[in-house]
Amino acid sequence: MHFGPCKVASFAKVTLLTANNKTTPATRAAAIRTIGFLPLLAIFYGYTAGGPFGYEEIFSQSGPGMALVFLTFVPFFWSIPMSYASAELNSLLPVQGGFYRWTRAAFGDFWGFQCGWWNWTGTFLLNSLYGVLVMDYLVQYFPWLTGNAKWAGACLVLCLLSYLNMRGIQISGWVSVAMLIVVLIPVAWLCIASLLHWHHNPVLPWTPPGKPLGAIFGVGLALAMWNYAGYEQLSSVTAEMENAQKTFPRILLWNTPMNILTYTLPASLAIAALGNWQDWRTGYIVEASRRIGGEALGVAMLVASIIGTASLSNSTILYTTRIPAAMSQDGYLPAWLGKIHPRFGTPARAIGVSLLVYCLLAKFPVADLVNIYIWARIATSLLTLLAVWGMRQKFPSAERQFRVPGGSLGLACAILFPAILCGVKVYYSEPFVWRWAPWLLASGPAAYAILRWGLGLKPHPRGIAASRSEV
Repeated sequence: MHFGPCKVASFAKVTLLTANNKTTPATRAAAIRTIGFLPLLAIFYGYTAGGPFGYEEIFSQSGPGMALVFLTFVPFFWSIPMSYASAELNSLLPVQGGFYRWTRAAFGDFWGFQCGWWNWTGTFLLNSLYGVLVMDYLVQYFPWLTGNAKWAGACLVLCLLSYLNMRGIQISGWVSVAMLIVVLIPVAWLCIASLLHWHHNPVLPWTPPGKPLGAIFGVGLALAMWNYAGYEQLSSVTAEMENAQKTFPRILLWNTPMNILTYTLPASLAIAALGNWQDWRTGYIVEASRRIGGEALGVAMLVASIIGTASLSNSTILYTTRIPAAMSQDGYLPAWLGKIHPRFGTPARAIGVSLLVYCLLAKFPVADLVNIYIWARIATSLLTLLAVWGMRQKFPSAERQFRVPGGSLGLACAILFPAILCGVKVYYSEPFVWRWAPWLLASGPAAYAILRWGLGLKPHPRGIAASRSEV
C-alpha cells in the first residue's frame, strides 16, 4: 500500500521546500565527510569500469568489428541517457540515496521501495562474485587456493574493503585513486607495445563466420550493456560530494569517454598485434599482455586485473550500502540499519550487514547468478529514467540547473532508447535467468508487504530532508 496522489505530491513538495534546511537532528548526530572531484571520479570509474577486464568474451562471441561497434555506440543509447537523467534529477533534488529517493518522490512509496530494494539485494550477488574473482586471478600463481581456502581469501578481501568503506569516503576515494594509477600504467604499456607489433586489421572479421546474426547481436549487446550499466549509482553519495551541483555533472562528463577508451583501445590494439580474436575469453587480456610484452607485462597486467577487480568491489560497497541506510532513515527498513557512525560518518551497520551476505554467498558458485542481477539493474535504471518524466509532471516549473536536452522529444528518446535495449537484453536472457530473475524482482513487493504490514514500518519524508542538508 502506498500514499495516494495528494500525499505523494505533498511528500515531494516538502522534499523540495526543505532543501536548504541545515539543522536537522540527523546531521547533528554525525557529520558526513565529503570529497572532491578526483577521488569521486576514481570511485565512479572503479564502479563502472575498473579497467579493461572481464569483458573480453565479446570479441570472440560477436567478432572484433561488431564488438567495437557495441562498445563504442551502446553508451550513446544507454549510459549517456542515464547520465542526462541523473544530472537533471540531481539538479532538482540533490539528496543522498539519489535515484531511490527520486523514484519515491516521483511515483510514491511502493515504487521507491522497489527501486532501493532491487538495487541493494541484487548487488549481493554482484559483490560476492568480486571477492571470488580476486582469488581466481591469484590461483594462477597459488594453485592451492581452492575450496575453503579460496572462500576464506574472498571473505578477507571483502572484509578489508568493507573496513576501508566504514572508515569513510575519503579513505575509499584516495584508495581508488591509487588503484586507478596501478591499473592504468600496465594498460598504457600494453597499448604502446601493441602499436609496435601491429600486424592485423582489428575490425575484421566484423562477425564470426557461420554464426547467426541474432545470436551475435544478443550476446554482444548484453555484454556491452553490462559494462556500461550503473551510471545512476553516483547519486547515492550526493551528500558526500564537495559542491555536489557542479561535481556531479563533471564526473558524468569525464567518466563516459574514459570508459569507452578503456573498453575499446587496449583490446583492439592487442588484437591488431596478435590477430587471435577467436581466443579471447574472460581474463584473456593478461595472456595477451604476456604474448605481446613478455613476462614482465603479463605479471603487471595480472596485478592490474586483481587491483581493478578490488576497485570494482570497493566502489560497489560504497555506492550500494548508502541505499539501505537511506531507506532506513526514510522508515522503510529498521531504524538501527541506517545509523551513521559517530566518528567516521558512514552507514557502518548497513555496510556490516551487506558484508555478511557477501561472505555467505561467496561460498557458492554465483558467477552465473550475476546474469540474474542484470534484471534488477534494468528495473532500477528504467525507474530512474521514468522519474525524470514523473518529476516534470509534478513540478514542471521547478528550477533545474540541468535538463535532458531536446525538450519533450529529447526526454522521450532518453527513455525510449534504453528501454528498447533493455527489452532486447531481457528477450535474449538465458533460460535459467527467465526461471529465476522474476523471483528476484518479486522479492521487492513481498518485502514491502512484510515490512509495512508485518513489522508495521511506516515510511516518512524526513529522511530526505536530513540527507539533503549536507549537500
